[in-house]
Amino acid sequence: MKRLSTGLADLDLILGGGLEPGSVVVLAGPPGTGKTILAQQICFTNATAEHKAVFYTTLSEPHSRLVEHLRGFAFFDSAAVGPKVEFVHLGDLLHEDLGPLIDEVVAKAFDEQPVVVVIDSTKMLQDIVSGHALRTALYKLTSRVAHSRTVLLLLGEYTPEELQAKVEFSLADGIIQLSYQPRGPVDWRGLRVVKMRGTAHLGGTHTVHITGDGFRVYPRVESFVRDDTAPGDGRIRSGIIGLDALTGGGIPRGDATLMLGPSGAGKSISCLNFLAEGLAQGERCLYITFQGTADQLTAMAGTFGWDFAAARASDQLLISHVPMGSLDLDVLAAVIRHRLADGTTTRVVIDSLAEMAYAAREADRFPAYLRSLAGTVCSAGASLWVTGETTTFGPMADPLVGLMFLFHNVVQIRYIEHCSETGRALSVLKMRGSRHDNGMYACDITGSGVTVGDRLQQLTGLLGWSALRNCPHTPGHDDTPTAI
Repeated sequence: MKRLSTGLADLDLILGGGLEPGSVVVLAGPPGTGKTILAQQICFTNATAEHKAVFYTTLSEPHSRLVEHLRGFAFFDSAAVGPKVEFVHLGDLLHEDLGPLIDEVVAKAFDEQPVVVVIDSTKMLQDIVSGHALRTALYKLTSRVAHSRTVLLLLGEYTPEELQAKVEFSLADGIIQLSYQPRGPVDWRGLRVVKMRGTAHLGGTHTVHITGDGFRVYPRVESFVRDDTAPGDGRIRSGIIGLDALTGGGIPRGDATLMLGPSGAGKSISCLNFLAEGLAQGERCLYITFQGTADQLTAMAGTFGWDFAAARASDQLLISHVPMGSLDLDVLAAVIRHRLADGTTTRVVIDSLAEMAYAAREADRFPAYLRSLAGTVCSAGASLWVTGETTTFGPMADPLVGLMFLFHNVVQIRYIEHCSETGRALSVLKMRGSRHDNGMYACDITGSGVTVGDRLQQLTGLLGWSALRNCPHTPGHDDTPTAI
């Protein structure tokens, strides 16, 4: 059966394809979670002159105020009010006998064949009718509307506990629970499909934003990413001079690579190297950054001779700057997923992992999320490059410890004491299923970006976390390599 689209592709994905005609769906949640906005958006998206949407109100605000509150949303069309979206107040039909109310809704469903009918709110009916009478009335309503092709949406400020006991939920074909949590630095709204008959809906609680565009939902990436990602074919160049020689000719296509290093070591510049190489090969690229803006990164690339401005103008490169205060894991995954949807983007950079982890505020969830995010990129045939922060002379700090197993490849830059100067050293720690050089190599930032030089023969303490020292033998000095 062809399903009714909500007008939100990501919500349709969560619902398993949309709403089934003739179904009864409950939208439950406390005040401020977006029930009315979502229902209105579905109405205005689907209503036509032939098959309108009907919005019934019980004891809610007057229709004039309801419509006035909708004017700020992009989906609202004032010309559609009346001809396509009809508002009906049920106040005169609210008696202990709900028969007239049921007859009104059922008659409207069959006589006018609206695409969707909303009752806002059904919970207040408990104040008028209770017990067996309410159960009987709701059964008559839902069973009779089920024989039409109208989607019936029942809105109510139900608590999670009421979802387990109220009659509305046993009779409904679908239950969508909306929630709200104060969570610094920004509050958080969520959507969870508790029940949706006949569909393989996505589990978990998905992030919701309410903006001038209306109700937006971002699917929880762990809910739908497949585990059977096929390995990529061949290798790609990293763009970092000297690195590909250490990795057997480049990075395996479709791999997830982690570039580790302390602040200032060159991780972000390595991202520019990776993207510049892709752009030079005619590939489309995506750069997710949490610090530098798109213009700042474009200017930085220009100092190395890379014209990111032209690539952005032609849509060959998209730089998405996500300020830390508004970073949300599900929104980030949605940006990446939509960019990959047409199969033309082949390189994705995220700078950096530490900021994602600290902003997540969901430490228990983060490993599964990161695994699914990497799977999203790799299953689309793209290659992922992620930076990770370490301390200046120490390991990764929590909550990043233990996440390296999620990446196919791990490359590390470390500071070293090189006689009287501070230098850099690079090594390939890991390449899953592929040979790589195990040595430590001199590394520098030049006019070509990050550049790998000669092997450091006199460096020791590679597996420790003290400062590495590389000092050639000089007369009068002990020539034993040391680590301090």
